[in-house]
Amino acid sequence: MKTIVTFLIVLFAIFSMHSQEVLPLYKTVPNSKPSANKEKTVNNMIRRVTVPTLTIYKPAKPNAQRSAVIICPGGGYSVLASGHEGIDVAKALNNIGVTAFVLKYRLPNDSIMKDKSIGPLQDVQRAFQIVRERAAEWNLDMAKIGIMGFSAGGHLAATASVQYSREVIENPKHTSFKPDFSILIYPVISFSDNLTHMGSRDNLIGKNPDEATIKKYSNELQVNTQTPPAFLVHSADDTVVPVGNSIAYYEALIKNKVYSEMLLYPHGGHGYGMNNKTTEDKWMDNLKNWMIANKFL
Repeated sequence: MKTIVTFLIVLFAIFSMHSQEVLPLYKTVPNSKPSANKEKTVNNMIRRVTVPTLTIYKPAKPNAQRSAVIICPGGGYSVLASGHEGIDVAKALNNIGVTAFVLKYRLPNDSIMKDKSIGPLQDVQRAFQIVRERAAEWNLDMAKIGIMGFSAGGHLAATASVQYSREVIENPKHTSFKPDFSILIYPVISFSDNLTHMGSRDNLIGKNPDEATIKKYSNELQVNTQTPPAFLVHSADDTVVPVGNSIAYYEALIKNKVYSEMLLYPHGGHGYGMNNKTTEDKWMDNLKNWMIANKFL
């Protein structure tokens, strides 16, 4: 009998570690056009998101700092790689005591949005609104809520980090949309011709944007002294999103005395999630150390 009870306790602990709740972001989705829900998921790749959600992953043993991270999977603003850049990462953060929220954000599309350039930013601002306004319920420190993004999700995370005062949703309680820190993994940062991932730029702001719009979404140009500190990871041989994106953002942070950390691998390419197979180094270990040094863990 004692063996059975022990087994059940362990089983419950494992289940609790990765327990999850899916929350719709809105009752009425802003900036939307009437359209059929054509969302489709194949092998954790999500397309045509119409109804954005936030999925909560709670750790079995939360860290004493009560920190949390909102995760934005990548996919060129055309798909969400919700497995290796979402669910897997949330579970790894749970293992170090961090509450994780995987954001299924709308992918910019003129057929479902009045202004596709702000759709993803609306969803990430709404995610911060929900997490901060329910922080007490989830035992979170409102001042230790960060954002993480991969590839185009990194562009969204960086945009949220530099454009938090540009409110694109209703905010009656004046909740802060500013991330307390950002984690940017092989991110698209710039929309300039010589650095950008053109597919991400075309999908978000169109194929013929004016110069002012390109500058607005080139996040290295928007950094100031109030920008949250960042942890960046990139590979020098990334042929999809040039490593110059992370370097430009890091240089802008240093210029503004926002002291951050950047990990550059010589190899690895793009899109490897947590596991760069060209090295024994695990950037999640470096991230943990950085979070401890900055008192987020």
